[in-house]
Amino acid sequence: MQEQFMKEALKEAQKAYNKLEIPVGAVIVKDGKIISKAHNIKEEKQDTTKHAEIIAIQKASKKLETWRLNDCEMYVTLEPCSMCAGAIIQSRIKKVYIGTMDEKTGACGSVLNLFKDFKFNHTVELETGILQEDCEKLLKDFFKTLRELKKKK
Repeated sequence: MQEQFMKEALKEAQKAYNKLEIPVGAVIVKDGKIISKAHNIKEEKQDTTKHAEIIAIQKASKKLETWRLNDCEMYVTLEPCSMCAGAIIQSRIKKVYIGTMDEKTGACGSVLNLFKDFKFNHTVELETGILQEDCEKLLKDFFKTLRELKKKK
């Protein structure tokens, strides 16, 4: 099941890639069913907060008609940043599955770990490395494409 849900997050990440957005996708699952999907649209909307995780949380909250996502799990292709990790804690998501870690801005174990190193009123479970090679390849291909586009300008 974990790989199936991460494949759906990768489909969302591909949508971001196709828009020349950093290819991150997220899905939120409740009771074994996807209740929301999202991808980065920060460039498209010129809005710093338009990360896949934030949008997925907003959609899930709207669908469930509550901000408390206690029984939900998130699958995300890239380790969440501090903003997104904070939103995950605040929304009470039970568990996060991460495809690949982000050594530059990751806030779930790479640069810092908001889920473990600080005492908050909610604890988020974490599992990493789900379809890691696929997630890494998409990101590497994206940044290679960006470099090639810049050379053409």
